[in-house]
Amino acid sequence: MKLFDVYSLLDMEPVKASGAYLWDKQGVEYLDFYGGHAVISIGHTHPHYVEKIGDQLSKIGFYSNAVINSLQVELAEKLGELSGCDDYELFLCNSGAEANENALKLASFTTGRERVLAMKAAFHGRTSMAVAVTDNPKIQAPVNCTDKVSFVALNDVEALKKELSSNEYAAVIIEPIQGVGGIQVASDEFLKAAREACDATGTILIIDEIQAGYGRSGKFFAHQWSGVKADVITLAKGIANGFPVGAVMISPSIPAKKGMLGTTFGGSHLACAAAIAVADVVKAEDLVENARKMGEKIVEGIKCVSGIKDIRGRGLMIGIDLSVPQAAFRKVLREKHHIMTGLSGEYTLRLLPPLMIGEKEVERFVEAFKSTAEEMGM
Repeated sequence: MKLFDVYSLLDMEPVKASGAYLWDKQGVEYLDFYGGHAVISIGHTHPHYVEKIGDQLSKIGFYSNAVINSLQVELAEKLGELSGCDDYELFLCNSGAEANENALKLASFTTGRERVLAMKAAFHGRTSMAVAVTDNPKIQAPVNCTDKVSFVALNDVEALKKELSSNEYAAVIIEPIQGVGGIQVASDEFLKAAREACDATGTILIIDEIQAGYGRSGKFFAHQWSGVKADVITLAKGIANGFPVGAVMISPSIPAKKGMLGTTFGGSHLACAAAIAVADVVKAEDLVENARKMGEKIVEGIKCVSGIKDIRGRGLMIGIDLSVPQAAFRKVLREKHHIMTGLSGEYTLRLLPPLMIGEKEVERFVEAFKSTAEEMGM
């Protein structure tokens, strides 16, 4: 048997990691400015994380959700404290797509409606409804119910208000910063307009914080920059630093009913231990504030480089529009300077480093970026 061909793979296999660094089979060190697609929040193999998971595994790793699991309660309390959303309820699952799937289902259950309003260029996952609200027909199969979804452009306030002038929508789903869509930031005006329109029509406002959340933007949730309160918040990626955990945070405005949502593996003992360890480190090391500060230093360090068309994002979620194809630029960064970065489209470099990077790592990246830009004739 061979592996199903899913991705075009880089010619590099990491076999060891620590903090913001990776090492390949040949022992070459790489600076990780991609964080495994925004997943690594507290850094690779953090001692508290490793200890917490190992200790839990030596006790009990899994039992079904038919029994009491006090670790779920502990995680909910820590997440409420960190986020400032301590009046929300928490549903634990296994991935970001699953979190969005359950959020959309919850909205439909609550309102009795079928339709969803999503954003152009959005990405919310690859499961049935999650991919239906993703603006990419190439990954939507005939079975996906896209006929129940409409799209408007992010930050087009008038189009949003027009679509939400009736009460036909169960939910509006918005990424406060579009990741796959090129690090496009939802404006405060747009998010506030969405909140007002949802209130007026009884529509559920779902904020997808899967990539932008968990401190990455310099606030715990990126939509908190606007002061808007979401009905439902979805998260995954950074919540457990690589252990597969997804979550749905549900505001008091939505009445919970037993049997609405369910999961076999979600919120297992081991998953909760991983997520609790991350929450501990995020608080103890003040990683939300660090993300804000280091993000500002990165932007300040590279903003005068000729050949940059635009820099977008918040905190450590940064998109850089280049005047040359990102693939060639990333190749030089990786092969010559040993720095891992991400992409979005043909010309956008995407930075999603661990939230614990320091000034040394930022300085190394800035110098490598400048050198690469010069080499590429930018």
